[in-house]
Amino acid sequence: MAVPKRKKSRSNTRHRRAQWKASAADLVVVTTPDGRKLSVPRRFFEAYRRGLVN
Repeated sequence: MAVPKRKKSRSNTRHRRAQWKASAADLVVVTTPDGRKLSVPRRFFEAYRRGLVN
């Protein structure tokens, strides 16, 4: 495992961490087998379409 040779300053650490941002999942509209229209994340599209998830 890599080990830093020197201590990283608090300022550098916080600047690095501040760059990370979570992004919202892109939603798609799916019609369930019972006729409802839902906005769901793309990765769940197939499960909702088949009726595996309520």
